[in-house]
Amino acid sequence: MMLNHLNEINDVEIHSVFSDEFKSFGSIITGYDFSELIAYMEKETPIPESGNIYVPSVEGLESCGVFDEIQSAIYGGMPIQIGYCNGRNTTYNGFEYHKGSELNIAVTDFMLVLGHMWQIENNQFTVGNETVFFVPKGTAIEMFQTTLHLSPCRTCDEGFKDIVVLPRGTNTPLEKKPEAKCPEDRLLLQKNKWVIAHPEREPLIKQGAVAGLIGENKELKY
Repeated sequence: MMLNHLNEINDVEIHSVFSDEFKSFGSIITGYDFSELIAYMEKETPIPESGNIYVPSVEGLESCGVFDEIQSAIYGGMPIQIGYCNGRNTTYNGFEYHKGSELNIAVTDFMLVLGHMWQIENNQFTVGNETVFFVPKGTAIEMFQTTLHLSPCRTCDEGFKDIVVLPRGTNTPLEKKPEAKCPEDRLLLQKNKWVIAHPEREPLIKQGAVAGLIGENKELKY
Protein backbone atom coordinates (compact mmCIF):
# COMPACT_ATOMS: atom_id res chain seq x y z
CA MET A 1 0.00 0.00 0.00
CA MET A 2 1.40 3.37 -1.03
CA LEU A 3 0.60 5.14 2.26
CA ASN A 4 2.45 2.50 4.28
CA HIS A 5 5.43 2.73 1.92
CA LEU A 6 5.58 6.53 2.21
CA ASN A 7 5.52 6.35 6.00
CA GLU A 8 8.29 3.76 6.05
CA ILE A 9 10.72 5.93 4.08
CA ASN A 10 9.93 9.41 5.43
CA ASP A 11 10.77 10.95 8.81
CA VAL A 12 7.43 12.80 9.02
CA GLU A 13 4.10 11.05 9.48
CA ILE A 14 1.96 11.00 6.37
CA HIS A 15 -1.79 10.77 6.93
CA SER A 16 -4.55 9.59 4.64
CA VAL A 17 -6.71 12.41 3.32
CA PHE A 18 -9.64 10.24 4.44
CA SER A 19 -8.49 10.35 8.08
CA ASP A 20 -9.88 12.53 10.87
CA GLU A 21 -6.70 14.61 10.73
CA PHE A 22 -7.87 16.14 7.47
CA LYS A 23 -11.19 17.42 8.80
CA SER A 24 -9.83 20.78 9.99
CA PHE A 25 -8.13 21.34 6.62
CA GLY A 26 -10.89 20.35 4.22
CA SER A 27 -13.36 17.73 3.12
CA ILE A 28 -13.76 14.95 0.57
CA ILE A 29 -16.00 15.82 -2.40
CA THR A 30 -18.31 13.04 -3.58
CA GLY A 31 -21.38 12.81 -5.80
CA TYR A 32 -19.86 14.49 -8.87
CA ASP A 33 -18.55 12.87 -12.04
CA PHE A 34 -15.09 14.28 -12.70
CA SER A 35 -14.18 11.64 -15.32
CA GLU A 36 -14.30 14.09 -18.25
CA LEU A 37 -11.90 16.45 -16.48
CA ILE A 38 -9.54 13.58 -15.66
CA ALA A 39 -9.65 12.23 -19.22
CA TYR A 40 -8.71 15.69 -20.58
CA MET A 41 -5.81 15.93 -18.13
CA GLU A 42 -4.49 12.50 -19.01
CA LYS A 43 -4.56 13.22 -22.74
CA GLU A 44 -3.84 16.92 -23.09
CA THR A 45 -1.57 18.08 -20.25
CA PRO A 46 2.09 17.05 -19.98
CA ILE A 47 4.25 16.65 -16.90
CA PRO A 48 7.37 18.82 -17.31
CA GLU A 49 10.75 17.09 -17.25
CA SER A 50 11.71 19.21 -14.23
CA GLY A 51 9.90 21.53 -11.85
CA ASN A 52 6.19 22.27 -12.04
CA ILE A 53 3.77 23.92 -14.43
CA TYR A 54 0.66 25.70 -13.17
CA VAL A 55 -2.06 27.07 -15.47
CA PRO A 56 -4.91 28.88 -13.66
CA SER A 57 -7.58 28.56 -16.35
CA VAL A 58 -7.85 26.06 -19.21
CA GLU A 59 -10.64 26.30 -21.79
CA GLY A 60 -10.62 22.55 -22.39
CA LEU A 61 -11.28 21.86 -18.70
CA GLU A 62 -13.83 24.64 -18.33
CA SER A 63 -15.81 23.32 -21.28
CA CYS A 64 -16.43 20.01 -19.51
CA GLY A 65 -20.02 19.46 -18.40
CA VAL A 66 -19.23 19.31 -14.70
CA PHE A 67 -17.95 22.91 -14.75
CA ASP A 68 -21.47 24.33 -14.36
CA GLU A 69 -22.24 21.88 -11.54
CA ILE A 70 -19.13 22.88 -9.60
CA GLN A 71 -19.78 26.59 -10.12
CA SER A 72 -23.48 26.54 -9.26
CA ALA A 73 -23.43 24.06 -6.38
CA ILE A 74 -20.00 23.81 -4.72
CA TYR A 75 -19.24 27.52 -5.18
CA GLY A 76 -22.84 28.70 -4.78
CA GLY A 77 -22.98 30.44 -8.14
CA MET A 78 -19.75 32.39 -7.75
CA PRO A 79 -17.53 32.47 -10.87
CA ILE A 80 -14.75 29.88 -10.92
CA GLN A 81 -11.77 28.79 -12.97
CA ILE A 82 -10.44 25.30 -13.61
CA GLY A 83 -6.76 24.82 -14.30
CA TYR A 84 -4.04 22.39 -13.34
CA CYS A 85 -0.70 21.87 -11.65
CA ASN A 86 1.57 19.14 -13.03
CA GLY A 87 5.11 18.48 -11.93
CA ARG A 88 7.85 16.63 -10.12
CA ASN A 89 8.08 18.59 -6.87
CA THR A 90 9.32 16.84 -3.72
CA THR A 91 10.03 19.73 -1.32
CA TYR A 92 7.91 21.95 0.95
CA ASN A 93 9.04 25.31 -0.58
CA GLY A 94 6.46 27.45 1.24
CA PHE A 95 2.74 28.02 1.67
CA GLU A 96 -0.04 29.98 0.03
CA TYR A 97 -3.68 30.58 0.84
CA HIS A 98 -6.71 32.15 -0.82
CA LYS A 99 -9.92 33.84 0.26
CA GLY A 100 -12.24 31.07 -0.89
CA SER A 101 -11.94 27.28 -1.00
CA GLU A 102 -9.74 25.41 -3.47
CA LEU A 103 -10.76 22.10 -5.03
CA ASN A 104 -8.10 19.58 -5.99
CA ILE A 105 -8.89 16.54 -8.11
CA ALA A 106 -6.06 14.00 -8.08
CA VAL A 107 -5.39 12.72 -11.59
CA THR A 108 -2.46 10.80 -10.08
CA ASP A 109 -1.46 9.99 -6.52
CA PHE A 110 0.31 12.84 -4.72
CA MET A 111 1.11 14.25 -1.28
CA LEU A 112 0.09 17.63 0.13
CA VAL A 113 1.86 19.57 2.88
CA LEU A 114 -0.75 21.58 4.80
CA GLY A 115 -0.95 24.06 7.64
CA HIS A 116 -3.45 26.49 9.16
CA MET A 117 -3.52 30.25 8.73
CA TRP A 118 -3.55 30.71 12.50
CA GLN A 119 -0.13 29.01 12.69
CA ILE A 120 1.41 32.02 10.92
CA GLU A 121 2.99 34.40 13.42
CA ASN A 122 4.71 37.60 12.34
CA ASN A 123 4.41 36.39 8.74
CA GLN A 124 6.35 33.24 9.61
CA PHE A 125 5.50 29.54 9.76
CA THR A 126 7.86 27.11 11.51
CA VAL A 127 8.58 23.77 9.88
CA GLY A 128 7.36 21.04 12.20
CA ASN A 129 3.86 22.47 12.55
CA GLU A 130 2.73 21.19 9.15
CA THR A 131 0.71 18.04 8.44
CA VAL A 132 1.37 15.86 5.38
CA PHE A 133 -1.41 14.00 3.57
CA PHE A 134 -1.51 11.33 0.88
CA VAL A 135 -4.18 11.94 -1.78
CA PRO A 136 -4.87 8.84 -3.91
CA LYS A 137 -5.62 9.00 -7.63
CA GLY A 138 -9.25 9.88 -8.37
CA THR A 139 -9.89 11.67 -5.07
CA ALA A 140 -11.51 15.13 -5.03
CA ILE A 141 -10.97 17.37 -2.02
CA GLU A 142 -12.00 20.82 -0.92
CA MET A 143 -9.36 22.78 0.99
CA PHE A 144 -10.84 25.46 3.22
CA GLN A 145 -9.65 29.04 2.78
CA THR A 146 -7.87 28.82 6.13
CA THR A 147 -5.68 25.98 4.84
CA LEU A 148 -2.07 26.69 3.91
CA HIS A 149 -0.82 24.69 0.95
CA LEU A 150 1.39 24.85 -2.12
CA SER A 151 2.31 22.48 -4.92
CA PRO A 152 1.65 18.77 -4.46
CA CYS A 153 4.62 16.44 -4.03
CA ARG A 154 5.04 13.43 -6.28
CA THR A 155 4.90 9.79 -5.23
CA CYS A 156 6.61 8.30 -8.31
CA ASP A 157 9.31 9.12 -10.85
CA GLU A 158 6.77 10.21 -13.48
CA GLY A 159 5.50 13.09 -11.33
CA PHE A 160 1.97 14.22 -10.50
CA LYS A 161 -1.11 15.72 -12.17
CA ASP A 162 -3.61 17.80 -10.20
CA ILE A 163 -6.79 19.60 -11.34
CA VAL A 164 -7.15 22.91 -9.48
CA VAL A 165 -10.47 24.77 -9.08
CA LEU A 166 -10.50 28.27 -7.57
CA PRO A 167 -12.52 31.51 -7.58
CA ARG A 168 -12.01 33.12 -10.98
CA GLY A 169 -8.98 35.39 -11.22
CA THR A 170 -7.04 33.68 -8.44
CA ASN A 171 -3.28 33.28 -9.05
CA THR A 172 -3.22 35.85 -11.85
CA PRO A 173 -1.12 39.05 -11.88
CA LEU A 174 -2.14 42.04 -9.79
CA GLU A 175 -2.75 45.26 -11.70
CA LYS A 176 -1.10 47.04 -8.78
CA LYS A 177 0.05 45.78 -5.41
CA PRO A 178 -1.77 47.74 -2.70
CA GLU A 179 0.03 49.64 0.02
CA ALA A 180 0.68 47.37 3.00
CA LYS A 181 -1.40 48.57 5.93
CA CYS A 182 -1.14 45.41 8.03
CA PRO A 183 1.33 42.49 8.18
CA GLU A 184 -0.84 40.20 6.03
CA ASP A 185 -0.80 42.74 3.17
CA ARG A 186 2.92 42.06 2.71
CA LEU A 187 2.12 38.43 1.82
CA LEU A 188 -0.11 39.31 -1.14
CA LEU A 189 1.75 38.15 -4.26
CA GLN A 190 -0.93 37.75 -6.94
CA LYS A 191 -4.70 38.12 -7.11
CA ASN A 192 -6.24 36.25 -4.19
CA LYS A 193 -2.86 34.64 -3.43
CA TRP A 194 -1.01 35.25 -0.17
CA VAL A 195 2.39 33.52 0.05
CA ILE A 196 5.21 32.75 2.45
CA ALA A 197 8.24 31.08 0.87
CA HIS A 198 11.23 29.16 2.09
CA PRO A 199 14.38 31.28 1.58
CA GLU A 200 15.75 28.56 -0.72
CA ARG A 201 12.72 28.77 -3.03
CA GLU A 202 14.30 31.35 -5.34
CA PRO A 203 11.51 31.57 -7.96
CA LEU A 204 9.02 32.71 -5.29
CA ILE A 205 11.50 35.01 -3.58
CA LYS A 206 12.31 36.67 -6.92
CA GLN A 207 8.58 37.30 -7.45
CA GLY A 208 8.53 39.18 -4.15
CA ALA A 209 7.32 36.51 -1.74
CA VAL A 210 8.12 36.97 1.94
CA ALA A 211 10.77 34.48 3.13
CA GLY A 212 8.64 33.26 6.01
CA LEU A 213 8.98 29.46 6.09
CA ILE A 214 11.42 28.90 8.93
CA GLY A 215 13.45 25.70 9.18
CA GLU A 216 14.54 23.00 6.78
CA ASN A 217 13.03 22.96 3.31
CA LYS A 218 12.14 19.31 3.80
CA GLU A 219 12.07 16.83 0.96
CA LEU A 220 9.50 14.06 0.88
CA LYS A 221 10.78 10.70 -0.32
CA TYR A 222 8.82 8.31 -2.47
